[in-house]
Amino acid sequence: MHVYAAINHKYHRQTGVLMRVGFAGLGRMGQHMARNLARAGHTVTLWNRSSDKAHALAQELGCAVADTPKMLSQQSEIVVTMLADDPSSEAVHSGDHGLFAGSARSYIEMGTMSPDHIRGLIAHAPEGTLIIDAPVSGSTQAAADAQLLIMAGCTPEAAAPLAPILDAMGKQTLCLGGPGLGAVMKLSVNSLIHGLNQTLAEAMTLAEAAGIASEAAFDVIEASAACAPMLKYRRAIYLDESAHDVTFSVALARKDMEITANLARDLGTAMPQGRTTLEKLKEAEARGYAARDMAAILPFMRKEKP
Repeated sequence: MHVYAAINHKYHRQTGVLMRVGFAGLGRMGQHMARNLARAGHTVTLWNRSSDKAHALAQELGCAVADTPKMLSQQSEIVVTMLADDPSSEAVHSGDHGLFAGSARSYIEMGTMSPDHIRGLIAHAPEGTLIIDAPVSGSTQAAADAQLLIMAGCTPEAAAPLAPILDAMGKQTLCLGGPGLGAVMKLSVNSLIHGLNQTLAEAMTLAEAAGIASEAAFDVIEASAACAPMLKYRRAIYLDESAHDVTFSVALARKDMEITANLARDLGTAMPQGRTTLEKLKEAEARGYAARDMAAILPFMRKEKP
């Protein structure tokens, strides 16, 4: 199948195929994704580094908790991981108590990882094991509503047996043809998101400096050709970041852009805007914004001087 056809492949939703699924990584997105798997009827077992989160969600859903990643793998046909970064994923998959010490035959890594890490997982996985990188795009609300876009680093044929799992969490799965390409596409999408976040902060700061009220400025941006869906659903956070829960931290944004900049360097592609975005995220992180929502780049930029 041509790559173009794979990219444009969209699953038809399947019903009636239920599986034993392990889920590791119950952060802001992962909790919602695990809920949707359970609500779809799959037999779900949970594991999380902070076990209290796993037990609380298990009580809500009426499902099991595994004591270790190895035990999670032993109790599952398929394991889904939604982890923060390469080191977290490496720690969960490897070692005597890691996922690869168990017996699951398929693993879906849905966190934002580097393509090198995905290739490393494939290289060290037990023989006959399927590893697919399938990161997602969408807000925490999209995760709750099973409306995530899933970018799979495989062919449609390889992903087809996993469709009941993917369909329970997302609105659409796009297959990109080969291992690690889901990871590359997710980094590409996130570089656009983080660049837009930075540019919005600059545009808002400029308008405010001229005396335009923040809400009025956002009204115009939202009604303009420059508006993206992210700006609409994040409007309230941009206008009052401190009054809302963190959905995507500055530290995670910096991590994404660091991986992306390194990938661009390795591939020999220019990324001047991305490098500027990365530098601003680093500056914000160094000034105490690391744990705040990425929308905090707006108040950060208000304090910046030319």
